[in-house]
Amino acid sequence: MLIRALILLLVVLNLGVAAWWLMAPSSPAPVPTAQVDGLPLLETPTPQQLAQARRATASRPAVEAPPSPQLVEAKPSTAVPATPSPQAKPVAPPKPAPVAAPAPAPEPPPKPAPLACTALGPFDSEAEARAAQGRLKPAPASARLRSQNQPARAYSVMAPFADRAAAEDMARRITAAGFDDLMVISNGPSSGVALGRYSTREAAQRRQRDLEAAGFDARMEAVGPEGPLQWWLDVRASAPATALQGQAGAARAVAQDCARASG
Repeated sequence: MLIRALILLLVVLNLGVAAWWLMAPSSPAPVPTAQVDGLPLLETPTPQQLAQARRATASRPAVEAPPSPQLVEAKPSTAVPATPSPQAKPVAPPKPAPVAAPAPAPEPPPKPAPLACTALGPFDSEAEARAAQGRLKPAPASARLRSQNQPARAYSVMAPFADRAAAEDMARRITAAGFDDLMVISNGPSSGVALGRYSTREAAQRRQRDLEAAGFDARMEAVGPEGPLQWWLDVRASAPATALQGQAGAARAVAQDCARASG
C-alpha cells in the first residue's frame, strides 16, 4: 500500500513540473547595446559620454599605411641555366646468348695407300742394287736383293711325260681345271704338255706357280742361254712403281704378287 502511494506521489510531482514549464512566460530577447568606436552606448548617451568617446578615439595611434611599391630595374641573369638531365633511355632487354654451333667432327686421317710389290732392276752388281735401295724415299716397308742370270730369249713351262697317251690325258685334266694355252708335243721318245712360252722369267714363274697350286707338276725351262748374273731389288711400298723406278734409277719396274714374292 505504501509503495502505491509513493508511485502516485511521483506521478503528481512530474505532472506539476511539466505544467509549470509549459505555462512559464518566455524571457525577452536581449537588446543590443549601442557602441561607438567599440565603446558601449546607452540608449540616450549624454554629451559627456560622447566627448569622452571622441577623445579616446583621437588618442589612439594612427595605423601606418603600407609603403608604396618601388620599381626595381631587372638585370639579365648571368647564371648558367641548369642543364636538363637527359632522359633515361629505356633499357633494351638483354639479347639471348647465341647458341654455339656444334663443333664439326674431325676429319678422319687419310687412309694410307695400299702396299704393292715391285721388282726394280736389273743392276750389274750387288753394290749398285744396295745404292738404289738407299735412294728410295720414303723407305719401303720391306726390301730384299736377289740375283739371277740375264734372261734368255724366252721361257717355257712344260709338263713332261714318258709317252704321248699320258701327256694327252694330262692335257685333258689341265683343260678341265680351267687352264688354256697348252699343247701336247712329242720330241722323240719323250712327250709332254707345253703350258706356255713367255718372254720374261717372271711371267713364266707365275704360270708355273699357278699350275702347281692346282695340283699339276710343271717346270720352267729357258729357251736359249741366259746371260751373266744380274741383281734385282724386290720392294714392298705404297709409292707407285714409276716413282720407285725413277728414284732407284732402274731400267725396269716389274709388278709382283706380294703373296708369292714374300714366299
